[in-house]
Amino acid sequence: MLGENHSLQSDFPEYKAVIEKLVESDSTFASETKQYNALDEEIRKLELKGGPTSDETLHQMKHDRAVLKDTLYNKLQAAT
Repeated sequence: MLGENHSLQSDFPEYKAVIEKLVESDSTFASETKQYNALDEEIRKLELKGGPTSDETLHQMKHDRAVLKDTLYNKLQAAT
């Protein structure tokens, strides 16, 4: 769905407390989360406004978001 919010808290509400804990205690996780959220926000803006970008660029951004999300999810699982 276009413009859908894919923040970690939205997609993994069961890990909300773990996300908050890792953001505070793990600087790498915090940095990756910040990068993920910024990328997700940029993708949503482009989808909703039909921003000036190619389909290839948008596809690459979505791929990068998915890879980063997998990395973060693995860290969430390891922390529980």
